[in-house]
Amino acid sequence: MITTHFHICAFFDSRDEAGQVLAPFYREAQARNECNLHLVEPDGLDEHRVRLAAAGIDVPGCEHRGQLVLRPWPDEAGAFDVEGLLEAMDRATAERGAASGAFDGLRVMAQMGWAVRPGIDRLDLLEYEARLNRVLDTNQQLAICVYDLAPLDGATMMDLLRTHPLTMIGGVLRENPFFTPPAEMLRELFARRATGRRRGRSAPAALPVPASGRRAE
Repeated sequence: MITTHFHICAFFDSRDEAGQVLAPFYREAQARNECNLHLVEPDGLDEHRVRLAAAGIDVPGCEHRGQLVLRPWPDEAGAFDVEGLLEAMDRATAERGAASGAFDGLRVMAQMGWAVRPGIDRLDLLEYEARLNRVLDTNQQLAICVYDLAPLDGATMMDLLRTHPLTMIGGVLRENPFFTPPAEMLRELFARRATGRRRGRSAPAALPVPASGRRAE
C-alpha cells in the first residue's frame, strides 16, 4: 500500500465503467490470496456475477472456496442506520481479518448508490463514511466505496471525497488531497446539523493528479 489508510472512494459514470476500472483490484486480491467481500445493491447480485466473470474472475470457484463473498447491501431499506452499518462493517472486517488463515487479507467493495437516493439524510451518510475510517484502520482491511456520479451534486461529491483518505482515479490508487481527518469532519457535521446546513462546499472542476500512485495489477 502507498499509505497506512484503508478507506477508498471511487466515482463512476456507469456500472460498466466501475467493473472495468475495478477488475484489476479484484484480480489482484485473488492473486494475493485475499478475500473479496462485495456488498452489492439487492437487485444487482446476478448482474455483478456476470461482470466479475467477464473480468476474468472464476466466480463459481471463488465463491465455493469463500474467496469471493457477495452480500445484498443494505439488508433492509429505510433510514440510514449509522450505528448498525458500522457494527456490520466492523464485524465483517474483523472476522475476515482474523479468519482461520485460509486467506491473507480482505478487500471490501461497497456499492453506495442506495445511500444517495431521495429520502436518505446526507449527513447520516457522511457521518458513517467519516467514522468508517476508524473501523478500517483498526482492522487493517481495505474497503472501496463505489458511487455513481449521476445522482451527486458537486457539494455532496466534495463532502464524500473529504471522508476518504484514498481515491481511485483511472484505476490508480492515490492519496486524496481533500481528506479531512474524521474528528474534524465530525465536528463540522455536528455544526451543520445544528444550523440545518446539509451540504458543504462544491467540488473542484477536476481532481488534481499527484505524480505517484499505485495501480492494481
